[in-house]
Amino acid sequence: MSQGSLFATGGAPLADRMRPRSLDEVVGQQQLVGPHGVLRSLLERSELPSMVLWGPPGSGKTTLARLLAEAAGAEVVSFSAVLAGVKEAKAVMEEARRRLELSGRRTVLFVDEIHRFNRAQQDAFLPYVETGDVALIGATTENPSFELNRALRSRVTVYILDPLTEDELQTILRRALSDREIGLAGTGVAVDDGALELMARIAAGDARQALNHLELAVSVASTEGEGRVDAAFAERVAQRVTAVYDKGREEHHNLISALHKAVRNSDPDAALYWLARMLEGGADPRYVVRRMLRMASEDIGMADPRALQQVSAAAHAVEHVGMPECELALAQAAVYLSLAPKSNALYLGYGAAKEEVRRRPGLPVPLRLRNAPTDLMREAGYGEGYRYAHDEPGGVADMECLPEGLEGARFYEPGEQGWEVKIRERLAEIKRLRRRGGGS
Repeated sequence: MSQGSLFATGGAPLADRMRPRSLDEVVGQQQLVGPHGVLRSLLERSELPSMVLWGPPGSGKTTLARLLAEAAGAEVVSFSAVLAGVKEAKAVMEEARRRLELSGRRTVLFVDEIHRFNRAQQDAFLPYVETGDVALIGATTENPSFELNRALRSRVTVYILDPLTEDELQTILRRALSDREIGLAGTGVAVDDGALELMARIAAGDARQALNHLELAVSVASTEGEGRVDAAFAERVAQRVTAVYDKGREEHHNLISALHKAVRNSDPDAALYWLARMLEGGADPRYVVRRMLRMASEDIGMADPRALQQVSAAAHAVEHVGMPECELALAQAAVYLSLAPKSNALYLGYGAAKEEVRRRPGLPVPLRLRNAPTDLMREAGYGEGYRYAHDEPGGVADMECLPEGLEGARFYEPGEQGWEVKIRERLAEIKRLRRRGGGS
């Protein structure tokens, strides 16, 4: 824990040196700090509630926390969810309470990566946050809905930060290049517009990453005696930038959701893009293919039964050849799923059957459907009334196979796409055969 020095920038990298010094210098997040932004409005009313700033890396969470604390004239205390325990948390809270009583000065407790709080730590802060002895400002890249317990979430307001746009990142980069005091204007290295566009693009909304790329490119250019950084030079310095992907975290779920919805909407280009985002970012191909197996049945099903076969073949490739060789098999499966006729009839049918099972889980199997391997079972009526379908006209017996109380229930209703058109015709034929068969 430290006080006062949390946001010191002396000798720091360019990304730290270029942190905005006022809300007016903040680029992006105008929904929060713009002329009508909610955080600006709170500060104008001298209000500073406890809050969690949720957004991707490099979107300005720590910067906003600093600016809010400074604008409120509060004491800033940082707390490490990793290094400190409940005892330390309570000590910080008691000190904040005494400060408020003695000097009337409020304490802002800043917790970066607040999602690393364990339940005991979260509970320790609750009474102090509730009474207003401290204003808790947490920053996180993870969804607070999953990472914070309900009690703490109910006592803070969550503000969502967006990834910065490429135009906003270029504005930040140009500001760094033109600043002689803390920026790069004194280096004598010029940076082309094309290089700035490339840096903004590969930074993927992360101002810190964009500024790190710029600082490295200018440093290398100065070392090599180059007076200009163009797009080719910047790309060579940046080398290969890993696609934005965070296994097991928020972006992981966002990307697989995007892939699933692209397939469902029959968009092969989007499906290939989201698949590449996951694989290039280091996603486990076994996880990806498992989800694609689900898509084959949930969104296509009997409209094209071959979809499941295609993805099963891709799963075989994943297990036997691995990455990167299996990536094309996964791409082939993704395109096939995208182009296949769509139907959720199987998904709805199984869902309806599950609901019926939950509603009445113990309906007995009809005697006619039970095997009778012993005399006692035969005497009890097991197998009585069973009709062997292969002996019936058309291979269909007029025999109810659902339990008593569910006679005639329909769970699967085929759609109007692909093979389900033929399935609908087949079901109608089966219905006619049953009626013609007679008996019970």
